[in-house]
Amino acid sequence: MNIQTLLNQRIQAAMVAAGAPDGSPALVRQSAKVQFGDYQANGIMGVAKALKTNPRALAQEVLEKLDLSDVAEKVEIAGPGFINIFLKNVWLGKELAELRSSDHLDIDQVASPEVVVVDYSSPNLAKEMHVGHLRSTVIGDAVVRTLEFLGHTVVRQNHVGDWGTQFGMLLAYMERLRSESAEISMALSDLETFYRAAKTCFDDDEAFAKRARELVVELQSGNEECLALWDEFINISLTHCEETYKMLGVSLERQHVMPESAYNDDLANVVNDLQEQGLLQESNGAQCVFMDEFANKDGEITPVIVQKTGGGFLYATTDLAAVRFRQHTLNADRVLYFVDARQSLHFQQIFTLSRKAGFVKPSTQLEHMPFGTVMGSDGKPFKTRSGGVAKLSALLEEAQERAYQLVASKNPDMSEEELRNIGRVVGISSVKYADLSKNRTSDYVFNWDTMLSFEGNTAPYLLYAYSRIASIVKRAEIDVTSLTGDIAVLEAQERALAVKLCQFEEAIQQVANDGMPHFLCAYLYDLAGTFMTFYEACPILNAEEEVKNSRLQLALNTAATLKQGLALLGIETLERM
Repeated sequence: MNIQTLLNQRIQAAMVAAGAPDGSPALVRQSAKVQFGDYQANGIMGVAKALKTNPRALAQEVLEKLDLSDVAEKVEIAGPGFINIFLKNVWLGKELAELRSSDHLDIDQVASPEVVVVDYSSPNLAKEMHVGHLRSTVIGDAVVRTLEFLGHTVVRQNHVGDWGTQFGMLLAYMERLRSESAEISMALSDLETFYRAAKTCFDDDEAFAKRARELVVELQSGNEECLALWDEFINISLTHCEETYKMLGVSLERQHVMPESAYNDDLANVVNDLQEQGLLQESNGAQCVFMDEFANKDGEITPVIVQKTGGGFLYATTDLAAVRFRQHTLNADRVLYFVDARQSLHFQQIFTLSRKAGFVKPSTQLEHMPFGTVMGSDGKPFKTRSGGVAKLSALLEEAQERAYQLVASKNPDMSEEELRNIGRVVGISSVKYADLSKNRTSDYVFNWDTMLSFEGNTAPYLLYAYSRIASIVKRAEIDVTSLTGDIAVLEAQERALAVKLCQFEEAIQQVANDGMPHFLCAYLYDLAGTFMTFYEACPILNAEEEVKNSRLQLALNTAATLKQGLALLGIETLERM
């Protein structure tokens, strides 16, 4: 149930009945302050300006046409023409009863489901996943889970880097190890060490470098022996990724891998199609597309290079082939790319060219979802103490150990098995939530103390809030399935919690629309805080039976919403901490 949508529909209809043009936006928003009601409609002023009429007079006409008697206790005009809406306590109680009885928390499935292709994580298989892959992976996964929850058909695409010049170097090193009868799988158990050794050989040994370049050509030409070596490397690399995904608790699996190499056979077709449409120009031997949209103030255009002078292809060529595949094979209505902000120009060009070339339908949405950088305390991209790039698996292991030590210090009587499980959940959740709770487009500073704190907008705070409600319900010693009927919303704190619970759908809709999980994080943090305020002011277990049962339902609704909201973020909950 989406209150904002309901109010928008009702007020828009009243605006049209009052003389506003069809489609005039009601602009209903949650009120910033309680004295302005629960919601506020701000669209009257814009319409009044267009109609050249007095906004308060128009607002009065809208109120005369508006019927919210089933939903609102009071509707009033404020300021130059705002409409303040105060929801009915009885209506809120009934809505919460619906939420309680629904297995989907009374969240409406979308009326017109879309096929949404989501490109996220996309590590380079030449190396192990590092902290730079964290944001794409966890943000993309949270958005994927949210879109599926709302009823969309989601196609995960892990566009891993498994092709190109650097793989010739790695294959040459594998070939050398094999000639020395070394165990390849053992050597590849640490991809970083393997990569550094191969790079040293490439830099220091001209014969090795020459062989590496030859292997690139053989690989791209389909040489069977070369492909077998490459396939062995890719399988071991993907196994490293899968171990990290499992530890991180994201929903990517091997079946979602659609690597760069998968588009290799279509790259020449992409270039030929662009040529046939007269979009290509030769520049210094390379095949380029020059688009006026990307001219600077001096008229110079940054081109899209789709084929190098020697005939090789580039990332742009592969991305254009991927767009075609996602449109014509996957039948995408919407394609989301969770790739860092430094690639913004690249994707603007790819999207614009895809439309010019007819690679996508006019109605298909292509959206780059850029994100900022994980920074260290020195204001530079986060690295290990030794100055190297932090492996994501090592970071997650450290998070679990830190959380274990923290939880063990607070629970000396808890079993080792339970402490380790809590440490795992708290550690992984803390790293993920610290990322997800920040605006996607912003950089943020990685700080262990902040993310593992039980105070503030953190995973431990939310996990504790959930476990505290679970403890309250357990102490009630009641069959929760026996709690039925409307919820009585009488006290101010009960009302604040009821309103917040009814706004869950609005939060997850923002995530689906904008690809920004921090909206959901902010909602869950507010919900947990609102519950704590309610619990302090409104006794549950010591209240008379009818009030106790009503407040227990409020507590259960809060727990269910916290659990579902955290699940959409890819975060487990704990019954005890």
